[in-house]
Amino acid sequence: MISKRKFQKEIDGIIANAIREDVGDGDHSSLACIPEDARGTAKLLVKDEGIIAGIDFVKQVFDYVDNGLQVDVKINDGSHVKYGDIAFYVSGSSQSILKAERLVLNAMQRMSAIATKTNKYVKLLEGTGTKILDTRKTTPGIRALEKWAVTIGGGENHRFALYDMIMLKDNHIDFCGGITKAIQTTQNYLKDHSLNLKIIVEARNLDEISEILTNEGVYRILIDNFNYEDTKKAVKMIGDQCLTESSGGITLDTVRKYAECGVDYISSGALTHSVYNMDLSLKAV
Repeated sequence: MISKRKFQKEIDGIIANAIREDVGDGDHSSLACIPEDARGTAKLLVKDEGIIAGIDFVKQVFDYVDNGLQVDVKINDGSHVKYGDIAFYVSGSSQSILKAERLVLNAMQRMSAIATKTNKYVKLLEGTGTKILDTRKTTPGIRALEKWAVTIGGGENHRFALYDMIMLKDNHIDFCGGITKAIQTTQNYLKDHSLNLKIIVEARNLDEISEILTNEGVYRILIDNFNYEDTKKAVKMIGDQCLTESSGGITLDTVRKYAECGVDYISSGALTHSVYNMDLSLKAV
């Protein structure tokens, strides 16, 4: 995974770009009718139920817009919230609060939705030892926010991007000319470039599981689009040679059954690409 420093750089970039996109040469609505010296307070009102996420992020947003703004947090990231709860108060320049409002709401609504959905998977996996992972199926430009939300919901992050882990999927294998060739060529590449990256290899059937196991240095096998019975067989074949991960259309209805097959991880793109925003409002007090 990427370092905390690099992750923070991603967050800083998201904030700067979002404010550039939304504010441009000025929030003329506020500049036109709100005095420059006006001060006020607003509250983040929850109008839904689920897991709140994005509190720590929006503190950074407010600080970026105006480091004179004061945020009084009442509910922390990862807490269960219900209709009528107040997550925080923000006080200071009224113009600054309004300038930050839309980014704050957009981010928190989506992050809270992702955290809420992730937490549903986490609860379904309790007692199995299987962990839920996200994927790279994220919204372009705000991947760091969405992956952050997954961790707030109790899930774990898969690789962040193409550069921090090797994943040899079906197309890599087919373009390269086979599983063993793809693995060996990859290992040579890592050695030649002095890279220390873990290798995950996707398997489409039990025969491919067998071939992967003839190679050393594989960190995890991606058991992709297998049914329950074949997943159990695959887990038994793999044993403790490497870690296991199930993926491919796994839903809230099926995730527990796949976990009971004995896999270490289950990855789901639905954590980030299929959510409905939590209803939140920023209201003047």
